[in-house]
Amino acid sequence: MTETLSIIVFLSTLFILLGLGVWVGAALLATAILGMALFTNAPIGDSMAVTIWGEQSSWTLTALPLFIWMGEILFRTRLSETLFRGLAPFLRGLPGGLLHVNIGASAVFAAISGSSAATVATVGKMSIPELRARKYPESMIIGTLSGAGTLGLLIPPSISMIIYGVTVNESITKLFMAAMIPGLCLALFFMVYVAGWSIVNRATFRPDLTIEASKLWRRLADLLPVLCLIGAVIGSIYSGVATATEAAALGVLGAFILSAFQGGLTWSNVQESIMGSVRTTAMIMLILMGAGFLSLAMGFTGIPKALATGISAWDPSPVMLILILTVFYIILGCFLDGLSSIVLTMAVIEPMVRAAGFDMLWFGVYLMIVVEMAQITPPIGFNLFVLQGMTGKDMGFIAKASFPMFIVMCIFIVVLVIFPGLALWLPEVLSK
Repeated sequence: MTETLSIIVFLSTLFILLGLGVWVGAALLATAILGMALFTNAPIGDSMAVTIWGEQSSWTLTALPLFIWMGEILFRTRLSETLFRGLAPFLRGLPGGLLHVNIGASAVFAAISGSSAATVATVGKMSIPELRARKYPESMIIGTLSGAGTLGLLIPPSISMIIYGVTVNESITKLFMAAMIPGLCLALFFMVYVAGWSIVNRATFRPDLTIEASKLWRRLADLLPVLCLIGAVIGSIYSGVATATEAAALGVLGAFILSAFQGGLTWSNVQESIMGSVRTTAMIMLILMGAGFLSLAMGFTGIPKALATGISAWDPSPVMLILILTVFYIILGCFLDGLSSIVLTMAVIEPMVRAAGFDMLWFGVYLMIVVEMAQITPPIGFNLFVLQGMTGKDMGFIAKASFPMFIVMCIFIVVLVIFPGLALWLPEVLSK
């Protein structure tokens, strides 16, 4: 009875605060303080200090602001123009034409950003005008951007993957290894959908495919600096030459060099990139502080143990547990951003997942895909908000255009469950 009452108090307080527009991190802290005051005798101030220090003092977390800074630097360069013009001549011949550039460019930028919203904004600011001018359907322009933009959460270096690794105490390097093949496969699934859609609608889908295809070697040369930066960051991690934090520092240096090479390195851009990374890092750290303290408060009240005992008594099969968690995270993603969903739920979900026998590397990849869905589900889908600002379309149109990509991700989760080696093969091979 006490656990039921505490769950009601925690959830109602949290959603009331979020509904009032309180910052997510502040709402989590306030909910934790109220819960501890009502249901425990533990010293709130001392518990908060110890928990927050423990959450923030992890060496692994130092990679986070560096990867964010790298993405902020590149966001302010002419990278989107380089990606579009570099990829377009090579992808225009595929069924679906230049729509594949949205997916290809998003996959490339995801590998040097780690942020879903930054991927959508960077690729979209160049591709949307270009595709509109060539008479591509607005729904497909928006749909491919919103779906492929979520690759920033999966393809390394993923900011959300770093948070997950810190939360469940798993190797960030191994998580990056596990996410690489699924990330590329998901991009391929998006491209297959676009190709299938174009074949089905070939009678009405007649876009202008003209694009300057001369000097292909020069187009390829435009992509080489970006590809070299990706290779340096990811390769240094996979080869064991550098830790994730050291690779992040290398990425920042490479981003400065690439920015200077493209002529986008100005003192104003440097200042803006620093402030942008500080704001994003501060937001994430506040959420981590709040989620860590809320997890502690719920632990004092016995909620995680009660939930785990209840689900264990139900004795769901591993497949049924994954189905339940998928529906749970999709619903949760309608109200919370992906990062908040991860840090808020891991205290309860992790013991159940480990007890069911799932590999935490595999589960991390699965979780990133489910959290990706939260980026394109209304009413709180960051990618939808970014696209609304860039296209001027209403939220209903953008959500409808994004729905096929949501279905593609659901199908890919089924594939990942059937073939777990997609996530586990590369870490096993590279760790030998």
